[in-house]
Amino acid sequence: MYDVIVVGARCAGSPVAMLLARRGYRVLVVDRAHFPSDTVSTHLVHQAGLARLRDWGLLDRLRTTGVPPLRHMYFSNGDLEVGGFADPIEGITEVRCPRRTVLDALLVDAAREAGAEVLERCAVEDVLFTTDGRAGGIRARTADGVEREFQARFVVGADGVNSTVAEKVGATVYRTMPAAGFVYYSYFSGLDWDYQNRTRDEQQFATCRTHDDLTMLVVMRKKDAYRQFRADAEGSFQAVIDHVRPDLGADLRSGGRREEPFRALQYADNFYRQSHGPGWALVGDAGYHKDPLTARGITDAFVYAELLAEQLHRGLSGAAPIDDAVADYARRRDRDSIGVFTMTVALSALTLPPLFTAVLSAVRHSPRFQRRFFTMAGGGYPSEEFFDPRNLAELYDEVGTPPAERLLSAPAGSS
Repeated sequence: MYDVIVVGARCAGSPVAMLLARRGYRVLVVDRAHFPSDTVSTHLVHQAGLARLRDWGLLDRLRTTGVPPLRHMYFSNGDLEVGGFADPIEGITEVRCPRRTVLDALLVDAAREAGAEVLERCAVEDVLFTTDGRAGGIRARTADGVEREFQARFVVGADGVNSTVAEKVGATVYRTMPAAGFVYYSYFSGLDWDYQNRTRDEQQFATCRTHDDLTMLVVMRKKDAYRQFRADAEGSFQAVIDHVRPDLGADLRSGGRREEPFRALQYADNFYRQSHGPGWALVGDAGYHKDPLTARGITDAFVYAELLAEQLHRGLSGAAPIDDAVADYARRRDRDSIGVFTMTVALSALTLPPLFTAVLSAVRHSPRFQRRFFTMAGGGYPSEEFFDPRNLAELYDEVGTPPAERLLSAPAGSS
């Protein structure tokens, strides 16, 4: 009998397993993958996420893998551009973009080192329930093809958007917002670009340097362009860069070399899913998913994995009824994440809402608010505070925005 079974061993699951095992609990974590292995994912880790790795004793280990630090960012939409970087967030002064083959294996190894039992190539087929209706284990097919049952006091689903655990426990989805677009990305040599996040005319690209002197280059388009885009992915990809930033398009054409196949991702809708119930919880994309445009998926997975592990410890130790403790995790996650969720959904339409246009027009004239803007992006300043009317009024006063151009809230009916 395990204390906790965690289904899914990537950016949310392994941290939960590691943190609980470090407290002495008997933990099993299972995943259908074998590590190291890749997964379709853009993979920037913001400062708030790196702070979690530091607190877990893993940041120095990540740094030694050769993933470069990034300390300057550009964000633009049309002709509006803001460049800069965040203030230190919990003492972290850089962001990093580690390949998932490296990051996920590091997390799995850390869970094992903490004492968790890890079963790779193990596919979960069902959730087991006790006679009183609580989740009490899993049925899974192990690497040798044998079907086995594992019992536990609690089951955590960290198995992504299409979570098997969520399906088997009947978790409902709420606060759904349709996905706006799709992603194509790959890895290029020969580019020396800072972090970029640039949009023009509903076409967007982002770049980030990663392992092996490669740059991850990501293109986003609206869903209705998918069929035409995939008919000539190479040409369509280059055309987006050319359109959004012709100078960078020319640099890519003359000096960039694609080193790996394109990955395509038609991502799921933005949603919150019921993330607690009798004997079970969901974490990571299984419970809360949003568009990749703001690159907050991994960082949020770390933040809320830590929160769930702490609440599970409260329940397992007897400090609080375990279902109440986990329900508190879900409430706090929803409260703390709604600002970035709302902002992400608005930006993912690839058309800048009027409020954002007014704010960016002012921010680019204020170094102080530029730092605050990037600190918000990095997870160190709540977006709801950044867009608080009092904060925006202070910004507009500082840069002398004319009264007619000052927006303090989204106009009625807008995103």
